Amino acid sequence: QVQLAESGGGWVQVGGSLRLSCTVSGGSFSNYAMGWFRQAPGKERKFVAIINRSGEETFYTDSVKGRFTISRDNAKNTVYLQMNALAPEDTAVYFCGARAGFWTEVEGHYHYWGQGTQVTVSP
Repeated sequence: QVQLAESGGGWVQVGGSLRLSCTVSGGSFSNYAMGWFRQAPGKERKFVAIINRSGEETFYTDSVKGRFTISRDNAKNTVYLQMNALAPEDTAVYFCGARAGFWTEVEGHYHYWGQGTQVTVSP
């Protein structure tokens, strides 16, 4: 049974930083493309950032480019999302997803999900 566990969310003021972590257990982490997605209140879950299996390629939604960085440590079975210059519109529940195979920003192509971690950015 593959399980994903996010951590690192919390409350931060505008302009602050947070680092999210997502640890995968029960599977072969290096075989998974990983993604971070977020869901704001009353809205659909949307792609934020993805990273391929080796960690050599990353891709971001336009609104976070230059502020967020996705990375992974295959030895620790963990993917990270470093979030800087946070803004109120970044407030959401952040989910990590794992997909066996090729990386994609399409949410429906991910096989496994964590429970989410709340990020709140206060003006």
